[in-house]
Amino acid sequence: MKKILVVFGTRPEAIKMAPLVKEFQKNSVDFDTKVCVTAQHREMLDQVLEFYEIEPDFDLDLMKPNQNLYSLTSDIIVGMKTILEDFQPDYVFVHGDTTTTMAAGIAGFYSGAQVCHIEAGLRTYNKRAPFPEELNRQITGRVADYHFSPTITSKQNLLQENTSEDRILVTGNTVIDALMFSVEKVKQLEGNQEIEFLKSIITPNRDLILVTGHRRENHGQGFLNICTALKEIAETTGVQIIYPVHLNPNVQKPVYDILGGIDNIKLIDPLSYPAFIWLMNQSKLIITDSGGVQEEAPSLGKPVLVMRDTTERPEAVEAGTVLLVGTNANLIVKEATSLLSDHHRYEKMSALHNPYGDGKASERVVEFILNNN
Repeated sequence: MKKILVVFGTRPEAIKMAPLVKEFQKNSVDFDTKVCVTAQHREMLDQVLEFYEIEPDFDLDLMKPNQNLYSLTSDIIVGMKTILEDFQPDYVFVHGDTTTTMAAGIAGFYSGAQVCHIEAGLRTYNKRAPFPEELNRQITGRVADYHFSPTITSKQNLLQENTSEDRILVTGNTVIDALMFSVEKVKQLEGNQEIEFLKSIITPNRDLILVTGHRRENHGQGFLNICTALKEIAETTGVQIIYPVHLNPNVQKPVYDILGGIDNIKLIDPLSYPAFIWLMNQSKLIITDSGGVQEEAPSLGKPVLVMRDTTERPEAVEAGTVLLVGTNANLIVKEATSLLSDHHRYEKMSALHNPYGDGKASERVVEFILNNN
């Protein structure tokens, strides 16, 4: 029996790792699977665990007020030591590009386990954008033994870095596995308090734009530009905008200062994952700086404007399912207005194929590990 330790700490990681955990747990004959959470994000992480009915075996519970990257990194590595020594996993699975990913990958390497990187090979090659995620991902790539890449492009990045081809498997992105499961489960949540609240604030028969934004590199002038653009879109098009506002004060202040009090902009608290999926499905257009939304939205037929200057997900840009607009207020307004008014352009963009997979990424990963001697 192979011992599997799956480690994650934030809501996006939990969403993308949940299908993999479930797939490993299906096979209790060949795998002893345990889950470790660092709780780099606490409340938002717990919501996903509850939704997917995953009970962590280990919980470092590290989230603190105003935590910083120095203490978080060291606390994760030290906290993982006892878990790794006691469980002695054969494989440690980490995901993507968070501080949890990087630190747990290093800890797994120190323990002698084989480190497996889900969503491997994404790159901007600008270590300051996204910060600190780009360097987290590259460091994890150096310590990883096996690289599960979502696309051919991400595999090519790894090959260019002299990663052995027999250590790379193109799987698609597990977020599509998660999305397909979630859309079906959300259909069973009629009466859910959050979803009922959303229904109460949505104006029927009015186009809806969903906005999310939180990235560090956009703090300051970037968010001022974003909010200025959203205000102009709301005032000139009459579209309804719903913005679940991240709890970071660097986000809250400009958002509420500039957008508070505008009738057709609803500023709400962050949503649970099922409520967010439901709201994505109701939207005409999504404006975001999130990485995961760039992957999810095309499967729902929703065009995305990405408020970043670079993206480690160029496949979506190349496929035409997302548009990079950065924090340029004029460009955000121009592209949003065009998609709202140009029916032909909107239909063409919303019908494009999602480059991130078919919902079977987790199956491919588990099969690979099962056959790996």
